[in-house]
Amino acid sequence: MRLFLASIPLEDTRVVVVGGGEPALAKLRLFLGSPAQLSWFAPELDASALEIPRTAPKPQRREPSAADLDGARLVFIALPDLEQVGRIAALARAAGAQVNVVDQPALSDFQTPALIDRDEVVVGIATGGSAPILARDIRSRIEAVLPEGLAHVARMARELRDTVKSSVPDFMARRRFWERAFRGPAADLAAAGRTAEARREMLRLLNQAAPEQGMVHIVGAGPGDPELLTLKALRALQDADVIIHDRLVPDAVLDRARRDARRLYVGKTRGDHSVPQDQIEQLMIDEARAGHRVVRLKGGDPFVFGRGGEELASVRAAGIPVFVVPGVTAALACAASAGIPLTHRDHAQAVTFVTAQAKPGGTDADWARLAGPNHTLAIYMGTDRAAETAAALMAAGRTGSTPVAVVENGSRPDERILHGRLDGLAALVRGANLTGPALLFVGETAAFSLAEPAAEVAA
Repeated sequence: MRLFLASIPLEDTRVVVVGGGEPALAKLRLFLGSPAQLSWFAPELDASALEIPRTAPKPQRREPSAADLDGARLVFIALPDLEQVGRIAALARAAGAQVNVVDQPALSDFQTPALIDRDEVVVGIATGGSAPILARDIRSRIEAVLPEGLAHVARMARELRDTVKSSVPDFMARRRFWERAFRGPAADLAAAGRTAEARREMLRLLNQAAPEQGMVHIVGAGPGDPELLTLKALRALQDADVIIHDRLVPDAVLDRARRDARRLYVGKTRGDHSVPQDQIEQLMIDEARAGHRVVRLKGGDPFVFGRGGEELASVRAAGIPVFVVPGVTAALACAASAGIPLTHRDHAQAVTFVTAQAKPGGTDADWARLAGPNHTLAIYMGTDRAAETAAALMAAGRTGSTPVAVVENGSRPDERILHGRLDGLAALVRGANLTGPALLFVGETAAFSLAEPAAEVAA
């Protein structure tokens, strides 16, 4: 985070605007209707060229003196003469004010964000002064989805805040109360201006508030691109009290979660299960029994080689409510990102997801049944067994010239796509020095990949 947006209460706050043109007037408009004490100094005002709001303070057609700036909290300067700007800014800072020089970030103590003003609710979008037009565009998109009556909702919450805190001392129960209040009929009634009805609904919810039973959401994080999270997954992350996540979940996805949620890492790599599976399941159960909303966050889809089924059964057996939020399956996302059609009318009438890593003591995949032509294989956990897999498929009849592709960190900014032939798969993987999660694709459709050829990788 390069910028920190702080909210400044405007009650009993003095704001000074200096300038006589449209940029100064734009700053004035920000504070009209606010409780701030607003002063306007306009040394070069041309009132005939401006549409001055009726509620604007009377302009004083001179520079502000040190006495004029005494007690000011924020001072906005919109003047063309930089020597004059420097003089006024020095006086303002000496008086303890923060200074914004319009369109001069280097001369300013702060920049004005693009603001969405809903009275009690203010949303700010800032770029540090580097791209104000971008900030305004983002503001327009957000503003379009925020109801005009949002201020009524926040105002009612402020009025009831002390009552709720004294009536519901349990922190988690209080959080649940506000979630129900802001997502249900009470908020809709308040937004519509039906304040008395909204208050009655809030009080009804308050009488029902009590510590809630915990629950578990088993959530698929997708292949790693946070924009591929489903809306349901995003809601679960933003409601979670505890997030139990594995190695395949990148920080970019975790950053979409509620900031104060506890994050517990239980990642595994081959041969290094830092937290055994039974302990992960017990952790989910213990956290839910403590009354928490638990999100078990897993890369890809938890029900595709993710052991989500085992975790679902374990939590159910403990009598805890559990829900599954599917994720975008890694094979689908990685193939699409790499330009590989898993099925194709001319080249592949079937696709199979298969893991190259059998359960210890379990049965290996039946490569003989998977070696037919016109069939795409998406192979999970296959990089460590690339040589054995290629040999097994060729022994079962797949030709050595069958196209293959390796997709590392699929859908992420550091995605790599490599392609070659089945008889060179082991060398392709070995020469790639893979460090991130990777999927192997075998079949005629792998030739469609948007990738470097094997010869270039070896070089």
